[in-house]
Formats: sequence, structure tokens, C-alpha cells
Amino acid sequence: MSRTYTEDFDGDRGGWWGWISNSAGPRPLEHRPGVVTSRSPWWIDYNHAPPGGGYLHMLFCTFTRGSIAEHYAEVGGPHRLAAGEFPTDYTNARFALRLRGELEKRDAELLLLVQATVAGTTSAWVLTGQPIEVGGREWAERTVCAEPDPAQWTCMGGRHDRTDCYGYVDLETVLADVNIDIMFILFPLTVRPMGEIDGDPHVLRPGKDYPVWQSSLPEGYVELDRLQIDFAKE
Repeated sequence: MSRTYTEDFDGDRGGWWGWISNSAGPRPLEHRPGVVTSRSPWWIDYNHAPPGGGYLHMLFCTFTRGSIAEHYAEVGGPHRLAAGEFPTDYTNARFALRLRGELEKRDAELLLLVQATVAGTTSAWVLTGQPIEVGGREWAERTVCAEPDPAQWTCMGGRHDRTDCYGYVDLETVLADVNIDIMFILFPLTVRPMGEIDGDPHVLRPGKDYPVWQSSLPEGYVELDRLQIDFAKE
């Protein structure tokens, strides 16, 4: 089993994709040889709305294990992480990214998210203690480590009508078997309704059930040139 995953996006998107919406599914990332780009506007992911951890944008996503549906293969290309002989134990895994971009973050940060399903509950954790600085138009190397320290992470939970799917599983258990996906996201988002709305903004779905002020959300682009994951030794 390989302990190092490396993706340089030379020939394709390497199994990485963005997201359109719950109903429309994955979104192709912009690609040119050696680079994938995620560009605003991004969908507001409301699956974890309060009482969950909050709203987020999904920039770069890939599956960690399992068979890949045809649509995901068409959008993302060969899913080399899911198809390869790589561990799903991400405890103390080290992520090294080479990236650049221009972001109006508006209080959000670029962060790692890991997600696993345990006994029917899907639990997403965000590494809020290690934000990834994009840094502008010059390429930069950034590193984060998936340390099993709950103080560095935020459990995302689920919105009021998704608690049958999303919930809390302890961090050590999730990191020991990240059996769904990993993402790089923007979180937290400031979601401001545009005008009066008829109902609770967290029960309703922002961007779908009511318009929001885009000026409060992150804008810009992030280019990813290389990603390496070094899994901890057994």
C-alpha cells in the first residue's frame, strides 16, 4: 500500500471536481495542463446550516474510496486517489499544496474537510485551526496536518432536516477511516438575506429559497498546481 499520493494535474483533473448544487451535482473544474482552477461564484452548501456548523463553499473535492459513478468520472476524470492503493486512515496525514489565486475572503478561510460514514451517520470535520493562505498571484507551498486534536477541528453536523444523514462521530474515528471524501472549502460564510424573507433563514435554503447578498460571500479564484498527501506510517 502506497503511503504517498501525488497529483500534478498534468493530463486531466485527476478525479477532482467542484459542485453545482444538491440537485445538479458535481461541477467540472477549469483545467489546463498542470493546473485546476476553482472560480466564483460558488454554491452555498446549506447541508450543515445551523444548528449545524454553518455554510460553506466547496472548491476542490474528491472521493477517497469506492466505485466512481459515470457522471463523476466524466466531470473529474480518473479518480486516482479512490482507485489507488492508498490508506483511508488520515490520522496525522500531511497535505502539501502548491497553489495561488486571488480571493476576497470576507471572513472565510480555505480549509481542509474530511468526511466519513460510521453506522449510518455521515460526519464532516473541518480543520479550522490550520487555515490555508492562498497568497496572491505567485505560486506558494502550503502544508497542513490532520492531527487528531479536536481543538483544531469543527464538526459540521447537519441542518434541521438532514440530521438523519449528517451528525457527530468522534474525530479519531472519522480520521481513522475517511471513507467518503476530502475537500478544500471556504468556511465560514456570511449569508445575508436580500430583503425580507418569510421564515427562518436557516430552515429555508439560501440561494434557493431566498436571494442573498453576494457582496458578503467570498469572490475570486484558486489555482491548484500540485497536491501531495503523505500518510502517517503504520
